[in-house]
Amino acid sequence: MREADVLVDPVLEELENDLAEIRVAALGGGHGLAGALRAVRHYAGDVTAIVTVADDGGSSGRLSPALEIPPPGDIRMALLALSPEGTTWRDLMEYRFEESDVAGHSLGNLIIAALANLSGSFEEALDRLGRLLETQGTVLPAAPVPLILEADVDGKVVSGQVAIARSRGEITDVRVVPGDVRTGERVTAALSAADQIVLGPGSLFTSVIAGLRVPGVAEAVNQAAGRLVYVCNLTTQDGETLGMSGAAHVDALTGIGGVRVPDALVVHEGALRIPDGLTAVTFADAPRAIDVVRADVADPAAEWPQHDPARLGAVLRRLA
Repeated sequence: MREADVLVDPVLEELENDLAEIRVAALGGGHGLAGALRAVRHYAGDVTAIVTVADDGGSSGRLSPALEIPPPGDIRMALLALSPEGTTWRDLMEYRFEESDVAGHSLGNLIIAALANLSGSFEEALDRLGRLLETQGTVLPAAPVPLILEADVDGKVVSGQVAIARSRGEITDVRVVPGDVRTGERVTAALSAADQIVLGPGSLFTSVIAGLRVPGVAEAVNQAAGRLVYVCNLTTQDGETLGMSGAAHVDALTGIGGVRVPDALVVHEGALRIPDGLTAVTFADAPRAIDVVRADVADPAAEWPQHDPARLGAVLRRLA
């Protein structure tokens, strides 16, 4: 064995150990946040998901007001994104009823609600469930109580996450109600300690900005020393971002979301099937102060445009 061969392995091992110590906080909701978490798992040793709590559709929309808990659907997806495949607990969390008076409910949402009732604390319920699922990280609600999302669309007030997502027109402001509910201490601590903060992908206004508008969240991001990375959506979204350019997405993040200009943008560059009526999110003239990383991060096998976790993880790893 050559001396060079003996030296290479310890060096690579040291590099891997350094990467394993990377602390990442990812903020958003729905499928976008879940995809980001699956990407982050490829390189981070400490992951915190900060999940928006204004979802008023589907199973979450029925359970949240009735039980006075944050909507569990996006939180359940985040927990699953951080958990290993093939376990009984994962199968239970993914199960959805199709009949009777529980039709449409996810069993995972009901389990979260039951554990919250047993624990007396929503965050404790998520911690307990995380241990059962063997999650690689922590999932926290952006606020301790359910919130209602409001937006100004073409000068009119639209209330509710689903209604805003389906609206057509220019969104000039987004806010949460009640507006005096601050984010939790664990959220601000995770953002402060993070080496990297990931925003997106996902619905710009109803997932990403909805989380940033919780009092205390954007302030914590702006004060954090960690590198802020925005993963741009592959395409516009029919409704809330129809016709918006990449630059308009960033302007909304900083102007409406109240967050500082990202240190880096991840922009897809490569083949992509764009659904009719939508456009690719591109940056013709990105600000020079922002590190724009263009890479093929789309899942070529997906029926609808979405990020490939492994490809996205490789790019985010280089930016950590």
